Amino acid sequence: MYTPKLNLIETEHAITQIKREFEAQLSAALNLTRISAPLFVLKSSGLNDDLNGVERPVAFDIGATGETAEVVHSLAKWKRYALAKYRFGPRFGLYCDMNAIRRDETPDRLHSLYVDQWDWEVVITRGDRTRAFLCETVKKIYAALRETAEKICRLYPALDNFLDEEIGFVTTQQLEDMYPDRTPKERETAYVREHGATFIMQIGGKLNSGEKHDGRAPDYDDWELNGDIMLYYPVLDCAFELSSMGIRVDEKSLVRQLEAEHCTERLRLPFHKALAAGELPLTMGGGIGQSRLCMFLLNKQHIGEVQVSVWDRANEDDCKLHNIPLM
Repeated sequence: MYTPKLNLIETEHAITQIKREFEAQLSAALNLTRISAPLFVLKSSGLNDDLNGVERPVAFDIGATGETAEVVHSLAKWKRYALAKYRFGPRFGLYCDMNAIRRDETPDRLHSLYVDQWDWEVVITRGDRTRAFLCETVKKIYAALRETAEKICRLYPALDNFLDEEIGFVTTQQLEDMYPDRTPKERETAYVREHGATFIMQIGGKLNSGEKHDGRAPDYDDWELNGDIMLYYPVLDCAFELSSMGIRVDEKSLVRQLEAEHCTERLRLPFHKALAAGELPLTMGGGIGQSRLCMFLLNKQHIGEVQVSVWDRANEDDCKLHNIPLM
């Protein structure tokens, strides 16, 4: 029978410690300044993110203007506007708390309708748009995760530190070549179970098989220069996605990816017009799950142990059966 290593009050205190420590580590590593961020944006702006390309945002009408607003899915596109507005220079950037509702998510032990993450974005140069720079940044983020984990384990000795010493790198095409008969998720689990912490690169485009490893909206990440930070989580014996990040599209890759997805009409939207015209800075950025990180570092079995959300009957029954205390 599952027994949490920290009770509810200890868990709340530990969550505060994790967030405080990781924010300090991340902002120092990537030269980030914390700024305020929107909960919703106008639908007509084109600033909301499609994530995998099919998720429906929560939308509502604004009585004062008659326009439609959407609760953000993430802030990937909005952050590029903010970097220009605040006039950040190369290798400096911002981070913010992002809270979202993902209505089409299927709730389970790792997924919730409520999403909370650190969204970050950094101005880069044209010369930074390389795999080497992407991997260098991933290593900095992973070092910040390691520092945070070590401090939390010192504060709470009952916890296990499951983070590997270093993070490795693999492409989605390499995964398909290694495991041609498995699904993308099965490939991730098999690889991470054997190799530990891994940055899985190049997500969004078609593989040699003609299939995609996973969907990505065509108008924020460059599919050749992005990826997910995946950890092996022995508590659930699974691959554990902590972050999605990447170098963002420039003028050329924006048009190329919109054409690949047959949605070039987006070039008429304000964000896409500005980007195609070279009016926005070149950037890289991503999101790091706050509840995900807390779940991992606190050795929890369900994300509902570190955040308050709404759960279906199957999740409630599963937690009751396995003695998992939801918040």
